[in-house]
Amino acid sequence: MAGNQPTKGDEMSVLIRTDDVPPARRHESWRSIVCDTLGPLDIRIDPDAPLRGEIDAGPLGPVGVGRVRTSTPHSVHRTPGLIRRGGGELYRMVLALAGGPVVEQDGRSTRLRPGEFTVYDFARPYRLGYTAGVDLAVFSLPREALPLPYESVARLTAVPIATDDGTAALAAPLLRRVTLDLDTYSPASAARLSTVVMDLLATVVAERAEQAGALPEESRARTLSLRVDAFIEANLSDPALGPRTVAAACHVSPRQLHRLFEARGSTVAAWIRHRRLERCRRDLADPALRDVPVGGVAARWGLPDPAHFSRVFRQAYGMPPVEYRRARL
Repeated sequence: MAGNQPTKGDEMSVLIRTDDVPPARRHESWRSIVCDTLGPLDIRIDPDAPLRGEIDAGPLGPVGVGRVRTSTPHSVHRTPGLIRRGGGELYRMVLALAGGPVVEQDGRSTRLRPGEFTVYDFARPYRLGYTAGVDLAVFSLPREALPLPYESVARLTAVPIATDDGTAALAAPLLRRVTLDLDTYSPASAARLSTVVMDLLATVVAERAEQAGALPEESRARTLSLRVDAFIEANLSDPALGPRTVAAACHVSPRQLHRLFEARGSTVAAWIRHRRLERCRRDLADPALRDVPVGGVAARWGLPDPAHFSRVFRQAYGMPPVEYRRARL
């Protein structure tokens, strides 16, 4: 997941599945895979404990993506002696998909709850431990991917990042999805997603460090675009959704918001209308919703005026919504 990450396409490879390894060789094989994938590490585990787990890893552009699942308590240590042996100038983000891993670095210790993540520096001593079963997503980034002062990031290592608001609320589900779906991305999609992942992680750390203004302007613009789109998608059912509510929710001025959409060759209102119509079109073609009146489908996505809905739907798709549904069902 760093300099040692697999290079055979942008896909997740199963590096070890303990059920496929004879019990007598599992501990040795697990240690070998962890060190080959992550770099020189000290794995401490009860030699008599039955080891069960799986490690997958793959590249997402310059970002290494890994998934570790194990039900066997153990810990992984990066010691000063191992650091002197090398391993790269990397930051790593660990996201708890399940379980409660403990991360320790720089005198801080945190037990992550499912859905939380934290950052640690691979070039400094740390400990990552599990006292019970865990399912972890681990992202490896070159240091330059976080364009923030070194001291600012150092103050946040082993600090839990909650994902209930801010950019972290946008980042966590995307990181989870990327981990689960890495096999499905084309090289072009993986390249675009790697930029999104690095932008989001840099913004999350910058917000926590109160250094958001230090990020490159293009990175801030891309992250703002993601926040805006996510807010719009989550609120399409609200008939009052419009430029002012979007701007207020995303903490930008209406002028900034309009400039963002001008760069896309669109407007805020046009994009909201397009996304509502696309949701309506999907529902009209869904056999499970055939008994929901056309007006009910439209109202569900923030278009309560049947005449207006019929008119804009026909303009967009070349036929009234009733005919569209009839042709698809």
